[in-house]
Amino acid sequence: MCENCGTAPINDADFKELASVISTYGSMKGSLITILQKAQDIYGYLSLDTINYISAKTEVAPAKIYGVATFYTQFRLEPIGEYLIMLCQGTACHVNGSALIEEAICEHLGISDGQTTEDNKFTLNNVACLGCCSLAPVMMVKGPDGDETFGNLTKESAVKALEAIRTR
Repeated sequence: MCENCGTAPINDADFKELASVISTYGSMKGSLITILQKAQDIYGYLSLDTINYISAKTEVAPAKIYGVATFYTQFRLEPIGEYLIMLCQGTACHVNGSALIEEAICEHLGISDGQTTEDNKFTLNNVACLGCCSLAPVMMVKGPDGDETFGNLTKESAVKALEAIRTR
């Protein structure tokens, strides 16, 4: 246990893939966001252990790393479900009923924005814009087999799409 910070010692074997990222980007000034993006790609989120490892290897204070990770909405500090539902809340989607779609998804899955279902299958994230305004309202679902986009949603079609994903 680290006497100064109260954390367990870092095991380099747990961060083998991240170590190669840090060896590539760690000495480059201004590369912290890139390192955090790649760490999140590897682990799915930024755990405290991951932040501490990056800190130890780059000599950037954990508080600074945490500050960057909490400032940018692209970073997650908690694990997400197998499928990440990104529900657009941009102007076109809002005007076309994204609030009703969110209500249906939340009711159907029993979660709110930012939460994960108990079975770790789905996480819901409202996003500012998916860039698919002609399909409004729209959601994108990121999963192990890639991204799927569902447009011109109704409450019923959104729930139907999620049930189709669940039964795969």
